[in-house]
Amino acid sequence: MANAGNAGRWAACVVCLCAVFHAAALAQDRAASPNDGEWTMPARDHASTRYSPLAQITTANASALQLAFTFSTGVVRGHEAAPLVVGSTMYIVAPYPNVLYALDLAKPGGALKWKFEPKPDAGAQGVACCDLVNRGAAYADGRIFFNTLDNQTVALDAQTGAELWRAKLGDIKLGETMTMAPLVVKNKVLVGNSGGEFGVRGWLTALDAATGKIAWRAWSTGPDRDVLIGPAFKPFYPQDRGTDLGVGSWPPEAWKIGGGSVWGWISYDPELDLVYYGTANPGPWNPEQRPGDNRWTSGLFARRPDTGEAVWFYQFSPHDLHDYDGVNENILIEAEFGGRARKLLVHPDRNGYVYLMDRTSGEVLSAKPFVSVTTSLGVDLKTGRLMYDPTKEPKAGKTIRNICPVSPGGKDWQPSAYSPRTRLVYIPHQNLCQDTETSQVSYIAGTPYVGADSKMYAGPGGHRGLFTAWDPIAGKEAWRLQENFPVWSGALATAGDVVFYGTMEGWFKAVDARSGKLLWQFKTGSGIIGQPVSYRGPDGKQYVAVLSGVGGWAGAIVSGDLDARDGTAAMGFVNAMKDLPSATTKGGMLYVFMLPD
Repeated sequence: MANAGNAGRWAACVVCLCAVFHAAALAQDRAASPNDGEWTMPARDHASTRYSPLAQITTANASALQLAFTFSTGVVRGHEAAPLVVGSTMYIVAPYPNVLYALDLAKPGGALKWKFEPKPDAGAQGVACCDLVNRGAAYADGRIFFNTLDNQTVALDAQTGAELWRAKLGDIKLGETMTMAPLVVKNKVLVGNSGGEFGVRGWLTALDAATGKIAWRAWSTGPDRDVLIGPAFKPFYPQDRGTDLGVGSWPPEAWKIGGGSVWGWISYDPELDLVYYGTANPGPWNPEQRPGDNRWTSGLFARRPDTGEAVWFYQFSPHDLHDYDGVNENILIEAEFGGRARKLLVHPDRNGYVYLMDRTSGEVLSAKPFVSVTTSLGVDLKTGRLMYDPTKEPKAGKTIRNICPVSPGGKDWQPSAYSPRTRLVYIPHQNLCQDTETSQVSYIAGTPYVGADSKMYAGPGGHRGLFTAWDPIAGKEAWRLQENFPVWSGALATAGDVVFYGTMEGWFKAVDARSGKLLWQFKTGSGIIGQPVSYRGPDGKQYVAVLSGVGGWAGAIVSGDLDARDGTAAMGFVNAMKDLPSATTKGGMLYVFMLPD
């Protein structure tokens, strides 16, 4: 009995100590900057880290996470957006028809404050390449900015939801849509277009945040005056120097329908005063129709936000052979490399390599594969060029097999997170290969301009998804987790050394940032392709939120009701996802989690 009594007292002490530590973490979070608890842009910061400095949720208590509240968007297409939190209000952008909801976090269950219905043109649905997704909004100076599928950028009063302005930037008759999340830099709202599979000519546009007027537009192809290339343009590698390469690296007139859309992520370094963003694939997919390097597609621009002036460019996949868009996130970190401190950029590209670059110059410092790669033999660090494997080069009328990674890449749009505590990048991605046959295709405005049929399938090992912790300085993985389906959600890293991501079956997972150990999981009603965020509520507690709703390119078989018997549907993704309808269903729900009181 004495032992039992001691055990009871010991257990009570443990509970007491846990309560003390939790109270200390709560006090530490409250003492931090109030902005530390907000999430005002999809990546949380301009460096695109997707890192929350909140630390109430730890590896010791994450297993106790419980549901705080839910909210239905009323839409059952792919939900890829990150919720925003400003003060005591959460903002959510749903897929088409792109309704924006404002939830009052100070009221039980996150009561609806207001909603705004932009009423986009229904015709945009017919030219949306890969589901009717929207990747989120951005907040700045009392305004919420978001894009609609039919190429409009809208600004709202964050308090009332009143429309302040809207700007029409593209034309759905040409196949243009807008799915990306805007970024606000120095009173400029930066937005780009989608539609590379329709021969759309890509651009990045800067709008005045107060008025919506166009400040500048930088095209991804064409003469230097259109691309905003001038005397300040100093790319690191010689092949990117010259006059009007955006014309001369294409067959005559092909640059006008050459793709290079800007539908991914934008980062900003305020010290260098440079924005960084990637350009998408050239059109068509059939590379034999566009001999040349096809600048400035499948690469990375550094520009001045005030004028759009290009400072440098690097092309990840010259003369892109496999739809390896360069639009993935560019994570800005500062670390020692090669014996000296550097301002670095980390970019996990669709071509299967994690690039570590000097972001002042555009020099590639390392490029290491993070997934199985058969399409290339590496990156030549002297020239910066990707070295393609000629045996995997598409040839019209011939089926090329075992192309790895696939057209969606080793990693598609789904954004990684970086923790300054562990100095690791957490990469959600896929493990897929494909067989492809290309053919001659003609351009007709507003119709698909692809010229390729593919069938995707599981890569080495038979699993289709991976979640990899990557050491960018060492250029190697620290640990990785296997998932049955592609990991199509974003990642979230926190100061409690807990990392969050979702699966296409609908599991929302918390893992140890240092080891990958599963700490907790929760089954949502639909597959998760959203971007998780963490915030401090009005009650001072740390919350984690994510949108559930399967779809996107990977989940189109469910959200778009595609026939599993057609392996080429969704440009070949259906062939790899035939069993997804038996694992999840359509949905559209916000889930918010917290620790118990």
